[in-house]
Amino acid sequence: MTEAGNERGDLADEVAASVSPAAEAAVAEPAVPGDVADDAVSATAVSGPGATGPLAALTALRPFGIVSSWVLLIAGILGMAASAALSIERIDLLKNPNYIPSCNFSPILSCGSVMITEQAEFLGFPNPLLGLPAFGVILATAVLSVGRVRLPRWYWIGQSLVTAVGFVFVNYLAFQSIYRIGALCPYCMVVWTVTPIILVLSISRALGDGSLGRTLRDASWFLLAAWYAVVIFAGGYEFWDYWRTLF
Repeated sequence: MTEAGNERGDLADEVAASVSPAAEAAVAEPAVPGDVADDAVSATAVSGPGATGPLAALTALRPFGIVSSWVLLIAGILGMAASAALSIERIDLLKNPNYIPSCNFSPILSCGSVMITEQAEFLGFPNPLLGLPAFGVILATAVLSVGRVRLPRWYWIGQSLVTAVGFVFVNYLAFQSIYRIGALCPYCMVVWTVTPIILVLSISRALGDGSLGRTLRDASWFLLAAWYAVVIFAGGYEFWDYWRTLF
C-alpha cells in the first residue's frame, strides 16, 4: 500500500510539472468582465423568449445586417451592369454613328438620344466611366459585408459622403433627362434607382444603432420613398402623352 501510494504521488507530481507556466497563468488570471461578457451569457438567455445581454442584442441585429448586405450587393451588381452596358453602347456608337443602341425602345425610352447630349459627358468623358469604378467599390464593400467582415465607421461615413455626391449627380441627370433632353435612358434609370438605396444603406451603417441613428435611419427610408414618388410623378406627368399610348 505504501509503494502504491508513493507511485500515485510521483505521478501527480509529474502531471503538475508538465503544466506550462502559461497555462497556470491562464487558470490563475481572473476573467476581465468586458472581454468575456459574451461568454457569460447562457444559451438560454440568448435564444430564449426573454433573451437579454450583449449576444441577444447582436442576434436581434443580425437579420437586418444580412438583408441590408445582400441588398447592397444586388444594388451594386445592377449599377455595375448598367454602367458597363452604357459604356459598351457608347463605344459602339462612337465606332459607328449610325449604330442603334439596344436600349432604344421608342423616342421617349431611348439611350441613344441621351448619350449624344453634352449632359452625358459632364466631365468631358462619358458619364458611365464614373459609374464603373464607383460601383466596383460598392461591390467590394458589399461582398465584405455579406461575408460578415466588420468595416470601421469612418469607412461607412466616407462611402456615405461619396455616394451623396453621386446622388446629387443623379438628380441633375434626372432633371436634365426629363425637362431638357426629353428622353429617358433605361440603363440610366437603373443607376437612378440603385444609387439612393446605396446611399441610405451606407448612412444606416455609418449612424450605428443608437437612438439617434435609428431615428435618422427611419427618416432616410421615408425620404427615399418620397424621392421615388417625386421622380416617378415628374416622369409620368411630363411624358403622359406617351405613357397613355401604351395602355
